[in-house]
Amino acid sequence: MIVIGLAGWGDHDPLYPPGTPAKDKLKGYARHFAIVEMDSAFYAVQPPDRMARYAEETPEGFGFVVKAYQGMTGHLRGKPYYENDNDMYGSLRDSLTPLREAGKLTAALFQYPPWFDCTKENVRLLRETKKRMEGFPCALEFRHQSWFVPEMRERTLAFMRDGGWIHSVCDEPQAGIGSIPIVPVATSPDYTLVRLHGRNVGGWNQSGNANWRAVRYLYDYKESELDEWTAIVRRLAEQSRTVGVIFNNNSGGHAAGNAKQLMRMLGQPVYELPVVRAPEQLDLFNI
Repeated sequence: MIVIGLAGWGDHDPLYPPGTPAKDKLKGYARHFAIVEMDSAFYAVQPPDRMARYAEETPEGFGFVVKAYQGMTGHLRGKPYYENDNDMYGSLRDSLTPLREAGKLTAALFQYPPWFDCTKENVRLLRETKKRMEGFPCALEFRHQSWFVPEMRERTLAFMRDGGWIHSVCDEPQAGIGSIPIVPVATSPDYTLVRLHGRNVGGWNQSGNANWRAVRYLYDYKESELDEWTAIVRRLAEQSRTVGVIFNNNSGGHAAGNAKQLMRMLGQPVYELPVVRAPEQLDLFNI
């Protein structure tokens, strides 16, 4: 099975009727897609009651990919919010529990930064993280090329299989050591995650730019590129029971359109907002 969705649900205005309140957007989003990535958890672990509400607002079979808190993946800058790692990971587990109990937790996504390279210390850290998250499905995404250089590629994949990690297969610009190639290999028989970040080579390494996030993910996939991914996700679906595809090219508002285009290419039904016809002049008198 292949399910397709977007990173976040609040910033995709074409999915909702004009004037839709923020509190109703998740319900509206779930009409269009069966999976979503929750990026807000990266900045602050979400309270369990909020996660329980999200579970209630979405239909049976809907799935959440919850991005792990930045303090767990080496992104945090500034004073830590938690006193120790036990409290930090305990908070994340508590947050995820309502989704897991509702059968709607696809995975906690551990995306590591470009400076997280392939070293014994970082391998040890990954093992420790997976142990702390025992009982919760976890996806792993790298940004440093050293994990997938030819001499390490198979060892990295074997490590992920042995540790029970879901592979987050990426599409991103090939822009130096801080980006990884497409590695279309499943490491879990149950699930494979695919994240499509766009191919904006010039904008990828712009972390010094105040608007780096808007620049990095500014990309509109061509039909030929989506055709490549149609073949890739079908092959991945032969390796895992379910493949979840997340479009993260949100900066220019292209993610939702690209996601629906891929759905059509895969022969999946696509929900569109009903067209509201403006009344003609003569209709005004037919009351």
